[in-house]
Amino acid sequence: MKVTELKTFVVGNPPPMFGGRYFIFLKLVTDNGIEGVGEVYNATFMPHTIEKMIEDVFEMHVEGSDPFRIETLWRNVYGRGYSLRPDITLMGVLSGLEMALWDIVGKAVEKPIYELLGGKVHEKLRSYTYLYPETGNVYEDDPAVYRDPDVAAEAAARCVARGFTAVKFDPAGPYTTFDPRQPSLERMDLSEAFCHALREAVGSDADLLFGTHGQFTTSGAIRLARRLEKYDPLWFEEPTPPEVPEEMARVARQTTIPIATGERLTTKYEFSRVLECQAASIIQMALGRVGGLLEAKKIASLAETHYAQIAPHLYCGPIEGAANVQISACTPNFLILESIQTWGGFHAEILKKPMQWEDGYVIPPTAPGLGVELNEDVANDHPYTGKELHLEPHPGPVTMD
Repeated sequence: MKVTELKTFVVGNPPPMFGGRYFIFLKLVTDNGIEGVGEVYNATFMPHTIEKMIEDVFEMHVEGSDPFRIETLWRNVYGRGYSLRPDITLMGVLSGLEMALWDIVGKAVEKPIYELLGGKVHEKLRSYTYLYPETGNVYEDDPAVYRDPDVAAEAAARCVARGFTAVKFDPAGPYTTFDPRQPSLERMDLSEAFCHALREAVGSDADLLFGTHGQFTTSGAIRLARRLEKYDPLWFEEPTPPEVPEEMARVARQTTIPIATGERLTTKYEFSRVLECQAASIIQMALGRVGGLLEAKKIASLAETHYAQIAPHLYCGPIEGAANVQISACTPNFLILESIQTWGGFHAEILKKPMQWEDGYVIPPTAPGLGVELNEDVANDHPYTGKELHLEPHPGPVTMD
């Protein structure tokens, strides 16, 4: 069996755009007709540029290859062009292709991927969601759920009523290309008010996941963490930028709140640094960026040796989400899985059969491979024609919040 064909899809995510402006999907086909799908999580170039990169890597490394030889392909792509170091863009491309190869392998042997990576450990996977607005476009509007603690508390209570046992929120202010910075007193007050209101609303029925995007200096993150400790969040996410985990480790040593990080990291090499310097005890790899399923399994094993847990990150489409489910199902040190609400809306429409979510848990599929199929008609009906990146930080310094 050889891989013979590639097809890519840059899909515009219609309002309310939960999960990003667009999704980059790909499909590989073998000479005996087995198809595998993958998703590339990449925000560093415009998506149609990424399409060309996918085609480049496919032509050089994937076309004509045996889909079972994933380790060999991984090393050849990782080291192409005399690189042999983590490259966030190349690894995003590799992640989507590797994901599709595993989908093919699973279908070839008629097994879910988790059965090929150690077997199912968890019958169901605890999940959480960001607090999203009930109406409006997350990119074009200014939803009150992001700036009003009372509105956020009401949203959290609705999530708990639906079955969620954890919710994530981020009132700490914009992230910029000039970070890190000190948090303003106003933003620390607002962050504390959010934690207070949400804890009052959900009591001990749900964990609070305090999200940031690496905005703060080490000292600033410590100051903010001390304001939040009394509300006992399950985690303080990416309190400092990802490039110097030694500084994040200083935050971890100064707070009782567990530190979570990983959405911007790629490969076992970057996560190894995080774990060795004890910067975080909750690892948030994104399967469409980290290097794929097998790389994620290796990272989870590294984390296991440090008594750290994994909580796969998802601000992307449901194909990456399906890969997150596969790796979580077979990982002993799994903690919790990010969902985009309950996997409904466009995340369900773009699949032939939606992910199964029940009372706060995702149920791992029993179908072979990733367990999901891309609805290509829906994908083709929603082409992305914009020029914005998936995520765009504020381009200037923030002096006042």
